[in-house]
Amino acid sequence: MKLLMLGTWEIIVIVLAILLLFGGKKIPELMHGVGKGVKSFKDGMNGVEDNKPESPDSPEKPESSKQ
Repeated sequence: MKLLMLGTWEIIVIVLAILLLFGGKKIPELMHGVGKGVKSFKDGMNGVEDNKPESPDSPEKPESSKQ
């Protein structure tokens, strides 16, 4: 998997290309959006883990609605 390994020069070129494309003022806004996305993803993953049943052998019983 040497395709995904980036060296120092490759990272510098990528950062410079992003800086040229978006400009210095737009990058903090982009990083803020990325941070919000990551936080939302982590919160979603924690929500999925909270909803897992304790033991996979015993399925959850549906709550009966009393009217």
